[in-house]
Amino acid sequence: MRVAGLLLAAGAGRRFGGPKALVSRGGALWVESARSVLRDAGCAPVVVVLGAAADEVRARAALDDAVVVENAAWATGMGSSLRVGLAALDSSADAVVVLPVDTPGVTSRAVRRFVDLASPTALLRASYDGAPGHPVLLGRAHWAAVAESATGDAGARDYLRTHGAVSVPCEDLADGADVDRPEDLR
Repeated sequence: MRVAGLLLAAGAGRRFGGPKALVSRGGALWVESARSVLRDAGCAPVVVVLGAAADEVRARAALDDAVVVENAAWATGMGSSLRVGLAALDSSADAVVVLPVDTPGVTSRAVRRFVDLASPTALLRASYDGAPGHPVLLGRAHWAAVAESATGDAGARDYLRTHGAVSVPCEDLADGADVDRPEDLR
């Protein structure tokens, strides 16, 4: 089973005060750390979608082992980044693990749980104490429909809900909190 990784890192981070891809914690940019989480979990290739401050991210981040694509419509929301990322995946992948850059508590062990459950028809979503979160795994059979339905900042949320995504508990391996503002960091 070949599982790709898709890192969504295109947003401007207005509530945070700047693009979250460029946030540094522990000596690494979040975009680098999240790419490493996907890679270390066995995802290949890892596609990174940039948008806001793309030139600065490219200049500052070590992403040589990733496929970096740019979402010109990044300001329209995560849905457009998801569409751009899915379109960039090669035909050899059976599934993709999707991770937004603003979930720095997600670990490679949590992502590996999804890689181990992957299939071309799988539709999986992390849960933390019963609440839905990231990462998400989309089997290839879902890519076209997800891309068609992805709009605004909802990404694949509605598709996952209406198509019965299987909940995969991850609270034992990760903290799936989205970091929207600096005060959200624990």
